[in-house]
Amino acid sequence: MTAAQLIGTVCGVGYLRPAPGTWGSLAALPLAYGLHQLGGFPLLALATLVCNPAGIWATACMTKGSTDHDPSEIVVDEVAGQWIAIWAVSLPAWLHGLPVTALWPGWVAAFLLFRLFDILKPGPVGWADRQEGPFGVMMDDVIAGIMAAIGVALLAGISHGVLGL
Repeated sequence: MTAAQLIGTVCGVGYLRPAPGTWGSLAALPLAYGLHQLGGFPLLALATLVCNPAGIWATACMTKGSTDHDPSEIVVDEVAGQWIAIWAVSLPAWLHGLPVTALWPGWVAAFLLFRLFDILKPGPVGWADRQEGPFGVMMDDVIAGIMAAIGVALLAGISHGVLGL
């Protein structure tokens, strides 16, 4: 397996069937947890920022000469998007000195909202998905991750602010 394949498939996770995108998103969760444990939100944010150009490069290598610009085995985009969704959990845990596992409902919401936006591709997610090339492959998941992070923050605000839980 080449370096591009290792990155693009997240060490082969993208070859799992069915639903490789869901497997990629699931693989992102323990990776995000480990990054947060090692360096808090700053390390998770840095890893996400590195993941994006690495994913664009890996996707370019894996799709070179192919008519399929977004093969299902490429799941590094799901990892990047899922990590962005988890920012809404990692940042408040880090800022308030809380164990990131104490915010477990946020992890569930981040996963579910990210998968929902990635599958349904509403608005800007769909626009990015229609862009040809590696940038589009990564951007639809980045935007889905941003939308999921906003959703997690809104749900936390409702839960803790309005409902007082």
